[in-house]
Amino acid sequence: MFGRSLYAVFAVLALTASACGSGQEGYASIVDKAKAEKKLVIGVKADQPGLGLRTPDGSFSGFDIEVAKYVAKQLGVEPAGITFKETVSGNREVFIEQGQVDMVVATYSITDARKQKVSFAGPYFVAGQDLLVRTDEAALTGPETLNGKKLCSVAGSTPAQKVKTEYAKEVQLQEERTYSACVDRVLGGQLDALTTDNVILAGYAAQHAGKLKVVGKPFSTEKYGIGLKKDDTVGRKAVNDALTKMFGDGSWQKALEASVGASGFPVPAAPQLERY
Repeated sequence: MFGRSLYAVFAVLALTASACGSGQEGYASIVDKAKAEKKLVIGVKADQPGLGLRTPDGSFSGFDIEVAKYVAKQLGVEPAGITFKETVSGNREVFIEQGQVDMVVATYSITDARKQKVSFAGPYFVAGQDLLVRTDEAALTGPETLNGKKLCSVAGSTPAQKVKTEYAKEVQLQEERTYSACVDRVLGGQLDALTTDNVILAGYAAQHAGKLKVVGKPFSTEKYGIGLKKDDTVGRKAVNDALTKMFGDGSWQKALEASVGASGFPVPAAPQLERY
């Protein structure tokens, strides 16, 4: 009797363990999982208007979402087979490494440090760091004007530290978990500015028209990539091939104009992929 009970416990534990993993455990590549299951779990942002935003009905919209859907379809997964999982800047590598997601499409800048932990396809977009301030703020015209001011960015991202190191050593840095939390504090007057990529800031400026503005003086180059498991070279090639097709058939420009164009952000040409 005891043996049967113990067996039942182990069986339940095994089922629970298998249910917990949502990424590509058991598959050498995202390509294999997509082919076998016709399903993918994709990490995205949930609070970035025009890029990755959770809508009131629980679905997601934005340019990153459209890129994710296009790439997934090229891998053989229809939109109905995609589970979007919210990520924030501080957990993207962890989610990929732990197998909680199969890939991340979340305004994810390609850096050498991140390449030590994950693999990147892309870039599928190139942005530049800028500042978001209240519309009645005339003194803040660039990063060098931030000395003595309170500047917000998010945990796990590097833009605010870049400002302090390179432009304004006396800036007061404030970290929040999400960009939307920073926006709320700038709107409320507790903080003076938010710094991150211009295309992200443009979405917030459009969302709060008449209250917030983008300074319009980019001071970095941010290449957005699609994050995958570090050793998934097959998957990286397949995703890059999908992006090449998206650039060439007009889908990339159409998605960008539909999601970001309304904010007034100038739509650039598609970037050059950096295969490695």
